[in-house]
Amino acid sequence: MKPAPFTYHRPQSIDEALDLLDRFGDDAKILAGGQSLLPVMALRLAAPEHIVDIGRLPGLDRIDVGLDGTTIGALVRHATAERSDELARHAPLVHQAMPHVGHRAIRTRGTVVGSIAHADPAAEMPAVCLALDAVMHISSVAGGRRVAAADFFSGYLTTALEASELMTAIEFPSWPATAGSSVVELSRRHGDYAMVGLACALDMSGDRITSAALSFFGVAPVPVRVAEAEAVLVGQTPTEDVFAQASEVVSNTLDPTGDVHATADYRKHIAGVLTRKGLAEASSRIGVAA
Repeated sequence: MKPAPFTYHRPQSIDEALDLLDRFGDDAKILAGGQSLLPVMALRLAAPEHIVDIGRLPGLDRIDVGLDGTTIGALVRHATAERSDELARHAPLVHQAMPHVGHRAIRTRGTVVGSIAHADPAAEMPAVCLALDAVMHISSVAGGRRVAAADFFSGYLTTALEASELMTAIEFPSWPATAGSSVVELSRRHGDYAMVGLACALDMSGDRITSAALSFFGVAPVPVRVAEAEAVLVGQTPTEDVFAQASEVVSNTLDPTGDVHATADYRKHIAGVLTRKGLAEASSRIGVAA
């Protein structure tokens, strides 16, 4: 199928892009990488009257590392993030997620921020954002605001972004040298959306876990952290027995949906298996760059 007719706009500045979004509101969609937008337009699941192409806006294609954390601009491609040594050192969980995102062709065009803004619950990056307490940088003609990941994902393919707003960047906090992380998932084929996935991070002090993040994707309309299982880990030495306890809590706490790809019970079981695997990988990477 072909998309419904639309008017194409290519702004030359962020201010011009924001003016267009303010003018057209719900009738406009932002085009960055297009790997999520164009397929749904081709299937006529979306029929925006105006497309605002931000692909050539200056200053949005940077990865910046500072004392407070790492910022990824709205036009940074997945492939760029995948190849970034700086990202591997300063935001390893983000870097580890990249090879799981679609196929190489998709990663070459698709953008990190675009995937987050699209908010597919089976995608890796929304769960990574939730695990790391990332902050979204959002702009409009009225000014800028920042939204924490915990407040950003509000439902299936739904976020706190207003129609007149542009997400210009995402900021991840500084990565401590005492931390380790992993991204594990189960899909039918490499590059398919995960039936169940986990973005996992551990921080240590001595031989004890001081903080843990278990952020699941593919199990609910939004990414989900299992605080009950994280609490089991904190204060413990990272051992197989402790990871098994957390795994059991995950399987008993999650309430996933079933569909043609997997039943709810199967997803609960796999979430527990991935918990043990993800925690083991994360603990083995404590203090080691991705």
